[in-house]
Amino acid sequence: MQTIMIIGAHGATARILTERLLHETDDRLILFLRQADRLAAYREDSRVTLVDGDVLDTPALATAMAPADLIYSSAGGTNLADQTRSILAAMAQTGKDRLIFISALGAHHEVPGKFGAWNEQAIAAFLPGFRAAAKLLSESPVQYTEIRPAWLTDKDEVTYEQTTQDEPFKGTEVSRQSVADFAFRVCQAPTTYRRASIGLNKPNTTADKPAWL
Repeated sequence: MQTIMIIGAHGATARILTERLLHETDDRLILFLRQADRLAAYREDSRVTLVDGDVLDTPALATAMAPADLIYSSAGGTNLADQTRSILAAMAQTGKDRLIFISALGAHHEVPGKFGAWNEQAIAAFLPGFRAAAKLLSESPVQYTEIRPAWLTDKDEVTYEQTTQDEPFKGTEVSRQSVADFAFRVCQAPTTYRRASIGLNKPNTTADKPAWL
């Protein structure tokens, strides 16, 4: 049994991961989010600690993090670099070194062709944050797994392929269930994918943009 802290626990992928961890393992969870009442259904679960907090409040984040063995972050937004600094600072203060970090395709300029050009425009406001966060991770001593999913869908499927940081990104979409599945597998085998950046996409979805656009 281990204790996993999920930062940004109200996110759709984070909620899928939470349910899988509760139903398929005996792990304990620390669910950290703003407006924790949104996850009030977990208050009666003895394996869950619900924490209402702001990831930029490093002391509060470190206090909540203290019992954790592994940290999962789905922090996001244009200030992702600041949030990442706070997470890494809290990890340093509490002696934690294992982080699963949700990033995005394009964080390493790895998306080729017309889709890559389209993606640069589509998430232009967010890519600087993802790229700054990736740099912070690589310069830290933390044993991180950076997950770079393609454009996310709510399809009821788990099907994905992986690419490394040095490989061109494949495909245009991937389901949240697929991303949660990969994160779940890393949570259960935390010695794998250390200091690695992994792209995830649904096979055979190569195109100039996601199919629904």
